[in-house]
Amino acid sequence: MGKLAVLSLAAVALAAFIGERLVALRHLSLSSRELTQNYLPNCHLIEGIEYGAEDITILDDGLAFLSTGLKYPGLPSYSDDPGKIYSLNLLDSDLKIKALNIKGQFDKGSFNPHGISVYTDEKDGAIYLFVVNHPQGKSQVEIFRFVEDENALHYIKTIRHELLHNVNDIVAVGTESFYATNDHYFTNGILKVLEPLLSLSWCDVVYYSPQTVQVVAGGFSSANGINISPDKRHLYVSNILKHKISVMEIQKNTVLSYVKEVDVGSLCDNIEVDRESGDLWLGCHPNGLKFMLGDPNDPPGSEVIRIENILSEKPRVTQVYADDGSVIIASSVATPYGGKLLIGTVYQKALICDLK
Repeated sequence: MGKLAVLSLAAVALAAFIGERLVALRHLSLSSRELTQNYLPNCHLIEGIEYGAEDITILDDGLAFLSTGLKYPGLPSYSDDPGKIYSLNLLDSDLKIKALNIKGQFDKGSFNPHGISVYTDEKDGAIYLFVVNHPQGKSQVEIFRFVEDENALHYIKTIRHELLHNVNDIVAVGTESFYATNDHYFTNGILKVLEPLLSLSWCDVVYYSPQTVQVVAGGFSSANGINISPDKRHLYVSNILKHKISVMEIQKNTVLSYVKEVDVGSLCDNIEVDRESGDLWLGCHPNGLKFMLGDPNDPPGSEVIRIENILSEKPRVTQVYADDGSVIIASSVATPYGGKLLIGTVYQKALICDLK
């Protein structure tokens, strides 16, 4: 066979491979999905949130922490200002956010917060806020102590480790220990793009403590949101490109054992867990292609999904809220409190609604 024929066959084979991969990627991204609007009553936007509230977590007393101003490669960003952490008292009828003052030797100018988690020390009631931070595109975890009387976060320490290379979300399990998800395997920008194109399932979950740092679960196409059950026995991880929530049991050595996966039919981002019922609340991207393109004329929608009885043989998965982008764009988190639902987004606004 002549050289030209060989090259022609190679070109045809490459084109066929790329075409098949693009079709597969469109399927993974749910690119043809359109939403039917499903609204909750008495919804209104949270005043002052203009550049996203990518992650939100709420204390038992109704005080919410909001991670805002995320700048993430490939996604829209509408402000050059550093990110901030806000508090919001859900028991206050005014629902006014307050920017938390960060105290200590911390570089506030490069603050780029992503996932967050709260840990309350049973010994003294101290509240610790763990924040995934991406200064200059890097990945590290910041630990702060929240002092309510000062409306402040006291900087404690920064954690960096080679296993924490693409951290997306975090769940704290001690004053200096946590589980974290890596949403990519590679750190190079071009190779990151190739991961979903080649359907590589190389992402993982890492356990960190001052004594031990190790990968405790792997095989994720992109490990996104993470959270823990109220009894601290199970971890939940969003395998976002597979449209599934992975359930894993925590072993005595902190390693995770696979239990099962629950289909959710959407690209679900962060996970919040109801402390009383154990229900999972998910902020989701119903159409991943629209989410990545970020076209203001055809904006990505928002979806909130609830999973009840996730550890049972038949978990109940229901859509609680859906919008085509006309109200709120690119929802990433949803968390209930006191009959209300707080919904945050990657780079736009935040919404609060009454639950039916």
